[in-house]
Amino acid sequence: MIRVVSWNINKQLAPWRELVQMDADVALVQEAWPPPEDVTGIDIGPKESYDSHYWNSDWWEGRWPHLAERWPMVVKISDRVDVEWFKQVTPISLTADNEIAVSGIGTIAAARVTPKEDSIKPFIAVSMYGRWLSPHPSTGSSWIYADASVHRIISDLSAFIGRENPATHRIVASGDLNIFHDYGDAGDPYWEARYRSVFDRMAAIGLEFIGPQAPNGRQAEVRLRGEPSNSQNVVTYSHGNNPAVTDNRQLDFAFASRGFHESISVRALNETDEWGPSDHCRILIEIDG
Repeated sequence: MIRVVSWNINKQLAPWRELVQMDADVALVQEAWPPPEDVTGIDIGPKESYDSHYWNSDWWEGRWPHLAERWPMVVKISDRVDVEWFKQVTPISLTADNEIAVSGIGTIAAARVTPKEDSIKPFIAVSMYGRWLSPHPSTGSSWIYADASVHRIISDLSAFIGRENPATHRIVASGDLNIFHDYGDAGDPYWEARYRSVFDRMAAIGLEFIGPQAPNGRQAEVRLRGEPSNSQNVVTYSHGNNPAVTDNRQLDFAFASRGFHESISVRALNETDEWGPSDHCRILIEIDG
């Protein structure tokens, strides 16, 4: 069995120390700084695999001090796997075998994971972050939204799909998407439709939504307005780093290639005594085939 942990670590250093204690093999982290010096035995890969400064030109200089300072990463935690990171390049149509064309800044990191256990075949692991975006100034609007970033991620993911049959690819993708599942903000049908389009597009390219969903995680005691009464959503986000029974948002989701998903289990480690030092809980993904 291969254990993958998906976690938005909120630019904190303490989660890195927690990860190395988990007996996991791979971590898909979001909003990450590199680990502190006292954390050893892990590999975050080359900067070219996560830092967007390496594939962007200098168009942003003079506008901001940097493009972003926290990143999604694929992290090798154990010696039970080999990891080959994909170098990020600008969104071109032809990439080399060790590259991924990326269309969003700080939204995705990907790697090929080869388990040393013969019973589990190699797979593509993807860390996803639905980065918040602002509308064009011409709108006069103050909205921010993340679904546009997620749609860019889906477009980038589709490069790893070369046949209609989902059995021809093995992909597991997880992360903080900053959207809701099965409902919109305050029950707004406009936002429900926008968020639904993310899950529909994932399904269209052969990636199944695999959770976490109840009973594999704690559900909210009081649902957000608009969330269906039969929702299986679980809590993955807490205001601040102090998880409480009043939390009621699931923002973190996992997907896997149809067929491959049948050998994967997903659980939110979201009880208050297992949450961990971040505003998001950990998502445990176990691969057994």
